[in-house]
Amino acid sequence: MFYFSMFFQYVAQYMKTRLEYRADLVVEIFSDLLFQAVNLIFILVVFDHTEFLNGWSRDEIIFIYGFFLVPYALFSSFFNIWDFNERYIVKGELDRILTRPIHSLFQIILERMELESLFGAVTGLAVMFYAGSRLGLDVSWSDPFLFVLFVLGGVLVYAGIFVMIACISFWADARTSIMPMMYNIGNYGRYPVDIYNKAIRFVLTWILPFAFVGVYPAAYFLGRDEWYGYSFLTPVIGLVFFSLSVFIWNEGVKRYRGAGN
Repeated sequence: MFYFSMFFQYVAQYMKTRLEYRADLVVEIFSDLLFQAVNLIFILVVFDHTEFLNGWSRDEIIFIYGFFLVPYALFSSFFNIWDFNERYIVKGELDRILTRPIHSLFQIILERMELESLFGAVTGLAVMFYAGSRLGLDVSWSDPFLFVLFVLGGVLVYAGIFVMIACISFWADARTSIMPMMYNIGNYGRYPVDIYNKAIRFVLTWILPFAFVGVYPAAYFLGRDEWYGYSFLTPVIGLVFFSLSVFIWNEGVKRYRGAGN
């Protein structure tokens, strides 16, 4: 209950801060929507030149992209740790975090939240509805529950990977970062993994399992029987990677000795 209370207190303070500068908030939301529209246009341009992509139709690819946007929006709202090395290690702000009686990772997640990114989930749902209606997909009573389960699994996959990358800073505090490269690799999860070669498919499934954020869970709703096993692995992979990331984080915090002078 203490952590729930802290969460809502942080959210309340965040909303007060953001609503002080409404124009800036609107511009940020618009820029995020524009970025998502550009990615969607890219898919449409590709399918202007081909009817299928390794057996996947345009509307199926669009549906996968829409699904991907939902967990990605939740991840972007609460796990903005791309500058963890620069801000918390190099500049020493982790010292401040560690003086408080609450888990350090939880504090950083709440400090860096960007709730306006949640609008990406609305866009993703709209894209899924559009593609699903064109595909004539049927919705069963269990689909909403599985959708929530798969989305949470996808969020944990993304969070686990990027928390583990942030943990590198505990052992190597140089200013260089592989975060931008990893964000680019994450975009491969928007597309069916069977359009890639076996090596990339293996990496996106078991090493950097971004495929569990987009194509694998979305394949269940598309009726792709051959991917059902991977679909139901999504929450398992999410829990495994996130639990591992928290363990590594705790070990890194034990090693941390402060910013010094």
